[in-house]
Amino acid sequence: MADTEEEQDVAPKKASKLPLILGLVLALVGGGGSFFAIYSGMLFGAPAEHADGDHPLEEPGADAIDMPDVAYVAIEPMTITMGRAADNRHLRFRAQLEVPSARAERVTMLLPRVVDVLNSYLRAVELSDLQDPSALVRLRAQMLRRVQVVTGQGNVNDLLVMEFVMN
Repeated sequence: MADTEEEQDVAPKKASKLPLILGLVLALVGGGGSFFAIYSGMLFGAPAEHADGDHPLEEPGADAIDMPDVAYVAIEPMTITMGRAADNRHLRFRAQLEVPSARAERVTMLLPRVVDVLNSYLRAVELSDLQDPSALVRLRAQMLRRVQVVTGQGNVNDLLVMEFVMN
């Protein structure tokens, strides 16, 4: 009986954590080595040349994309009273016009007409029309069409809404 009591008093040995630590270190080294081998081109082909600072994943000739020659004409911010004055609801609106660079000066000269047509249109919009989530898309299309009529065909490419806030 004494022998069995002595055997129970001795605690079993704890498992060593050395294999767990070795496994973790090997996984990290293997992952880092794999990354380096693929990134440097040792595996799966040579890397793209990017000594001049280009990003290695860019397509060759990506910098040769023709950017449109446009300018942006800012429209002064407008505050429009919506509905009856007793409701005390206001719309704060700010936008920019995308125009061909050669026509920016002409459109800038026509800004008072543009502001007038936008102000008139936004005052005519019902408050209930603005509560629809897709209202801004419809309003933007309507405003762009009116601006294009005022400025002439081909003078304004787009109307960019910068601020559209109801309070």
